[in-house]
Amino acid sequence: MNRAPAAWPDLNFASWRDTAATLQLWTQIVGKVRLQLTPWVNHSWQVPLYVTARGLGTSPIPFAEQLLEIEFDFLSQQLLLRTSDGAQRALALEPRSVADFYVRVLGLLHELGVLVSINALPSELEHPVRFPEDHVHASYDAAAAQRFWRVLVASTRVFSHFRSGFLGKVSPVHFFWGSFDLAVTRFSGRRAPLHPGGVPGLPDAVAREAYSHEVSSAGFWPGNDAFPHAAFYSYAYPEPAGFRERPVTPGAHYEAKLGEFVLPYEVVRASAAPEDVLLEFLSMTYAAAADCGRWDRAALECSLGVPAQVRAVN
Repeated sequence: MNRAPAAWPDLNFASWRDTAATLQLWTQIVGKVRLQLTPWVNHSWQVPLYVTARGLGTSPIPFAEQLLEIEFDFLSQQLLLRTSDGAQRALALEPRSVADFYVRVLGLLHELGVLVSINALPSELEHPVRFPEDHVHASYDAAAAQRFWRVLVASTRVFSHFRSGFLGKVSPVHFFWGSFDLAVTRFSGRRAPLHPGGVPGLPDAVAREAYSHEVSSAGFWPGNDAFPHAAFYSYAYPEPAGFRERPVTPGAHYEAKLGEFVLPYEVVRASAAPEDVLLEFLSMTYAAAADCGRWDRAALECSLGVPAQVRAVN
């Protein structure tokens, strides 16, 4: 009998560091195609990818009089490109350089009649190398990429449940390819101070539009060389006085160099009830932001959603 894959698999950053770096750049190429073709939506919500039942996908992208979808299928290990006229192309997900991936993806799009050019400089990375010139990042461990996706699947389930307990403005659960993280964001409804900008590889105008209003944002991040640990995070912008001193889930802490609460992925994975631990972290850190920031919680919140049950209106 085949065993079901682990819902919360091991994701030690060091073991898949090179694959993570390559995959992030591949997702940026696909994400920039969506960016180039999709009308701007508040807080850059037109650019993320979405967790699917097989991987990470763009959702429908308008072009000409059709729709285009691009999906990283981590079960078949293919990049799939589909259009609404029934055409489809595929590219194997296997060890290949970013430069090769870039040329092949644009070539397949051209075959589908999608004529698009993108900014070939990676976003939100220090010392970026233009995609067509990057022959260094070429690693791809299919099993590691699939484990990463399974963490995103499990996290999406919890994030979606958490998202249901809010009446105010709240983002979809989406994957930002620039910062390479899954995120969900709640809004107080009030304008925020102008963001200072200065994010490497991100235009100040984009950062300022993204943080135009007060937020409590949480998500999952697989780590990088500066912080080589997979972790869940939660932050507030602007950070209100007293936020970082608030008690949160056991095993979590405020990471001053990141400016956010961090709950190591391994703490969740090792728990007897990972979903409960993660939901508690999301709820407690949101409460810290909302209480310290004096949000109108009574007007913004509701009970968590239940499948097929209409929310009661008092």
